[in-house]
Amino acid sequence: MERLSDVAPALKSEVLPPVIFGTSSLGNLYQAVDYSVKLEVVKACVASSKPVAFFDSAGKYGAGLALESLGKCLRDLNVDPQQVVISNKLGWYRTPLLTPEPTFEAGVWKDIEHDAVQMISYDGILKCFEQGNALLGNYQAQMVSVHDPDEYLFASDNQDDYKERYQQILDAYMALAELKSAGLVSSIGVGAKDWKIIRTIAADVKLDWVMIANSLTVKSHPKELVTFIRELNQKNIKVINSAIFNGGFLTGGDFYNYQPVEPSSLTGKMLLDWREKFFRICNQFNVLPAEACFNFSANFPGVKSIALNTTRPEKVAINAALAEKKIPDGFWKEMKTQGLIEFLK
Repeated sequence: MERLSDVAPALKSEVLPPVIFGTSSLGNLYQAVDYSVKLEVVKACVASSKPVAFFDSAGKYGAGLALESLGKCLRDLNVDPQQVVISNKLGWYRTPLLTPEPTFEAGVWKDIEHDAVQMISYDGILKCFEQGNALLGNYQAQMVSVHDPDEYLFASDNQDDYKERYQQILDAYMALAELKSAGLVSSIGVGAKDWKIIRTIAADVKLDWVMIANSLTVKSHPKELVTFIRELNQKNIKVINSAIFNGGFLTGGDFYNYQPVEPSSLTGKMLLDWREKFFRICNQFNVLPAEACFNFSANFPGVKSIALNTTRPEKVAINAALAEKKIPDGFWKEMKTQGLIEFLK
């Protein structure tokens, strides 16, 4: 196996860009995407992120299809491996598809030809790492992490099972630390929807970065989380913020954190009322909802990047430009006055 220093010596220590491109759409999330469209998306990502393009992927995305598609697209575009940084979230291993639907997330991934099993352990995470690089082909993952350790822990049957699973997570990180020590990867992180699990792991594992999801948005920004991010910053642990639109709801979608919003329910009414006021203020100040979401989520000390995903090539440059948009102070004052945000930064 090649060392990272043999493949991409200039990228051994990443300086994260404002935008990292997510790749779940390359794995056919919710819809089958034609390869020609995937190629145009990756091409737009590369063009919008000179000199180095950053991609976030995972073996879970389409049972490895996202990794496979990303590697093929980069190869077909003749992209220099030294001009690409890939984050691979590890913990799911591609297996043959023996049932009509994949067993790991039925109904989520469309038209995929493989299944996947969870492997979170010392040996399992190494197998996932090797398979991920094989799927990427000419490219290698430089940033690695354990994928959704919170979900792995919440699946435990009892306290003893929980403790055993947590030990398996620690064992997986031991394997990742050895990969870094050997020069096979440049950095180690963690990604989860439950940021408190990230805090627990960060207390036991030496991390270079963390990825939070659905947690620090213009709609939801608990002060306890903001304090934790400040502490990470003091330790020089970088934060990548993802799912900043709360599953698309904040920009007009029907799902909040990937759950359907029921307009007749009390929770649904509260969410829709918040969004209606948010949109009204956006119109008042000539600010797009996506611009406000990005600006709020990015401008905390310690947040270095926002991870964004799209199936539309024309959206890539628009997403990348979100980092340049300035939001007037009056917008945030009005948001605070109407009770839509908890504090002014």
